[in-house]
Amino acid sequence: MKHWLFLLVAILTEVIATSALKASAGFSRVLPSLIVVIGYAISFYAMSLALEAIPVGIAYAVWSGIGIVLITVTAWILYGQRLDLWAMIGIGFIIVGVIILNLLSKVEVH
Repeated sequence: MKHWLFLLVAILTEVIATSALKASAGFSRVLPSLIVVIGYAISFYAMSLALEAIPVGIAYAVWSGIGIVLITVTAWILYGQRLDLWAMIGIGFIIVGVIILNLLSKVEVH
């Protein structure tokens, strides 16, 4: 179970870092730039710990799928990014894919 918590930390810190990337203005603003570097460092470290027990394909699919959804919501809240119907449908497919991987896949956790 702790490896899934590491994966959750990896996802959340990657979302924070990616959100700060836009605010960093090409790394010209110090605080957002620090958040980017520290966030990605924590994210990759947590992901490396998660991969000790979760298969890399599953971990990456969950990481990227949930990350896409969270980044999209964050961009909507922080930056006013709007999505059209097709974008929402595509994100819905990503969510369904992550659910299928976790509920129906027979890939074993080590």
